[in-house]
Amino acid sequence: MAHLLVAIINDLAKCHEVLQAWEEAGVSGATILESTGLARIKAAARDDLPLIPSLRDLLTAHEFHHRTIFTVVEDEETMERLAEVTQRVVGDFSKPDTGLMFAVPVGRVWGLRKIGRAGPQK
Repeated sequence: MAHLLVAIINDLAKCHEVLQAWEEAGVSGATILESTGLARIKAAARDDLPLIPSLRDLLTAHEFHHRTIFTVVEDEETMERLAEVTQRVVGDFSKPDTGLMFAVPVGRVWGLRKIGRAGPQK
């Protein structure tokens, strides 16, 4: 059965390394989104800005982002391999400030295998 694997990576510097590890583990494609979680939005909320902020005030405001990476894999073995290599790169997801990873079974998939697409085909 196919699975959707989603990894939310807090450390932006590790995103490229995770993608490289996924490719080496057999993933031929993934989607990457810039994302921000509720806790980070609350932490970034500023009450020190003046009523009418200047451009300088706005530019010095810090936003905290992470990356959400997802892919659909055809089998459970590939999903487990991806979970393992992701944790090897990111660290233990039970630790603070690492992120979150989950998998969801996928009933049907259209377009997973592309004829002529570069990358491993089964």
